[in-house]
Amino acid sequence: MSRRADGTGGYPVSLASAFASFDERWSPRVVTAVNDYDVRIAKVEGQHVWHAHDDTDEFFLVLSDELRIDSREAAGERAVSLPAGSVFTVPRGVEHRPGAAVPTEIPLFEPVGTLSVGDRHEEVPDHVDATAGHALNPSPPGN
Repeated sequence: MSRRADGTGGYPVSLASAFASFDERWSPRVVTAVNDYDVRIAKVEGQHVWHAHDDTDEFFLVLSDELRIDSREAAGERAVSLPAGSVFTVPRGVEHRPGAAVPTEIPLFEPVGTLSVGDRHEEVPDHVDATAGHALNPSPPGN
């Protein structure tokens, strides 16, 4: 049984229905919570913003299509391509910029309150939502 991010009740959440409930890109929705972590889902397309999370790693799991993550590491810049079914972790403090050439669906597992643009970032473009996640309130089964 899933626990809703608002701490009330619990019911299964269909990821297909959850993804179908919104169209915005780079605007994550909180599906549930696990301990002190939000489980968020996002539709992504185009470039995000260069950013870094000072106190937490960032885990990426690609459900559909392909995600590219550019990073600025001590050894220099690099790019990692993640096809559907791939996972990748960006260590805390590493500047990175996810992007997708086509609409791509990803879940995110982040400490509650973590901003989508990290603790340090360049100017946030209009197509990127600087948020700790928006509520997703799918109807419980039978409603």
